[in-house]
Amino acid sequence: MRQSYGARVAIKPGTHTLGPDGSELLVRTYREGVAAKAGHDLVIEVTNWEAMVDMGEDGSLRSVALSADPGSLRVRDGVGGAKPLTDNDRGDIQETIAKVLGPDPITFRSDGVSPAGSGRLHVEGELGIGGSSQPAGFELAAAEDGTVGATTALTQSHWGIKPYRGLMGALKVRDSVEVVLDARLPAA
Repeated sequence: MRQSYGARVAIKPGTHTLGPDGSELLVRTYREGVAAKAGHDLVIEVTNWEAMVDMGEDGSLRSVALSADPGSLRVRDGVGGAKPLTDNDRGDIQETIAKVLGPDPITFRSDGVSPAGSGRLHVEGELGIGGSSQPAGFELAAAEDGTVGATTALTQSHWGIKPYRGLMGALKVRDSVEVVLDARLPAA
């Protein structure tokens, strides 16, 4: 791993574990195509995941690692659409996600951290999804109270994932999805 960037954030030194208890990891999908009005933009919650954040004694972020169970993705909300999502719709979506992502854990392991301006950090590493591993990066913001957050766009096709299509291709899930992390670490 590259050396830490030397900037300070307001998080207690040491290794900290994050997970669904007290933190939130979401995936947001967006619809497109001529039949987009029939579908829903989805908010999908990852219900089984763990992240390890290692903070140096000098307050620098040294590393981030994450593992998530792709079978634990659950539809929290569907926005838009011709009619509200039913429990059957949610079950069908969950089955489709499980088939697309497969059984292998979704993983991220950082290999570098650098300042991104305005109190943000850029974290780079390897992201594994559906058996394919690719370089990925995201910006992480840390507040004085230990709150950390990140929102990053991921292009499914970079990992060999073909975005969902329904209604004979007239309804599509956009290739780019958003991954959102909202967590709290012990403040320094």
